[in-house]
Amino acid sequence: LCAAFLGLGMSVAILGPTFPDLAVNVNRNMSSLSVVFVGRAFGYLGGSVIGGVLFDSMNPFLLLGMSMLATTVGLYLVPFCKAVVLLIVMMSVFGVSMGILDTGGNVLILALWGDKGAPHLQALHFCFALGAFLAPLLAKLALGTTVSAENHTEADFNDSVLNQSSEAASEPLLGVPDDMNLLWAYAVIGTYIFVVFISLLALFLKKSSKLEKAKVCTQRSQRAKYHNILLCLLFLFFFFYVGAEVTYGSYIFSFAITHAGMKESEAAGLNSIFWGVFASCRGLAIFFAACLQPGTMIVLSNISSVSSSLFLVLFNKSPVCLWIATSVYGASMATTFPSGISWIEQYTTIHGKAAAFFVIGGSLGEMAIPAVIGILQGKYPDLPVVLYTSLASAIATAILFPVMYKLATSPLNRQQKEHRKSEDQKALLSSSGLVFGTWLIR
Repeated sequence: LCAAFLGLGMSVAILGPTFPDLAVNVNRNMSSLSVVFVGRAFGYLGGSVIGGVLFDSMNPFLLLGMSMLATTVGLYLVPFCKAVVLLIVMMSVFGVSMGILDTGGNVLILALWGDKGAPHLQALHFCFALGAFLAPLLAKLALGTTVSAENHTEADFNDSVLNQSSEAASEPLLGVPDDMNLLWAYAVIGTYIFVVFISLLALFLKKSSKLEKAKVCTQRSQRAKYHNILLCLLFLFFFFYVGAEVTYGSYIFSFAITHAGMKESEAAGLNSIFWGVFASCRGLAIFFAACLQPGTMIVLSNISSVSSSLFLVLFNKSPVCLWIATSVYGASMATTFPSGISWIEQYTTIHGKAAAFFVIGGSLGEMAIPAVIGILQGKYPDLPVVLYTSLASAIATAILFPVMYKLATSPLNRQQKEHRKSEDQKALLSSSGLVFGTWLIR
């Protein structure tokens, strides 16, 4: 699973550094091609829903393996796309497979380890962050020795589009990319993910999968008194958290240049320190999760994010303060998502559909908040809108978590206790039948 999420991180992050080369490949300018991000985002949402539904009805290793295979095919085909429509379709399908993997991977960790899975979830999301960190380095190695845009300017792209508009009908859908290094960048990641697919397929074919199913069935099923309300609040919690994380990571570079007066190299360093600290702290969280409760880690993260974002707002013109507060903010954002999943599992059992619901919340935050902030920053260029957003989101999550904790720890009424006891007895009987059936087969 960690190997799969390493590939997921690389697959998500490779689009950014190779985007200009893909624009050249389809003879379009980058501004008109930005719709591929929207296509991938909607595919990701759809994949999260599909993954949540299918995970409850089919073998998880087969489901994750098929999503990895689809990702492999998508990575190999993207560099060959010569038509914009085909590239958008491929990115949408690509997003579906990634959404299935994201939801299914988190649910499988919970199914195998339950409320003891906090270190495993932290490791899973650390591998995602590591993959996102490695992808730009891989792209630089593959494309760094070439001029990715073939010395074309934005105006050249526009002229190319105008000149070729009459020939659009005759353009091929697929073709060998002009820059073969673009193919190698995607092919390396695709080959790695194919190896992971083989591993997942081997797990599916093993006879011991029956025993794993029996193990899952023996786990105690529980349902909090306010289960549905908790899921809705967690949806909002991840909406604000993921939206703030992506917004800050996306806009801090331009903010540092236009608002704080930094040089481009300094702004790039500020952006790198945010993601570098983010990934490093996710790695350290693997060890902290073994000795700290998920709720404790969330509280510490909330306190750090509120204080660092407040510091950013108050001293937004100071480069030194930006460096310090950005580092603290990146560290505070690192563990929240996996800790939130581990925390909710302690109080109510999370199945595929429930996991898909709050993953969709994070995905919507990733889409909506950066888009709104981009519009507001254009209307109010003199205000640090990005920093206000970080502070507002930090306050929102800091308020939501105590409410969720209060609801999660509310005692069950008598009817709910009887229902849970009945479900536990059914699960034990079902698991006993599975184990006995497996023994007979042997």
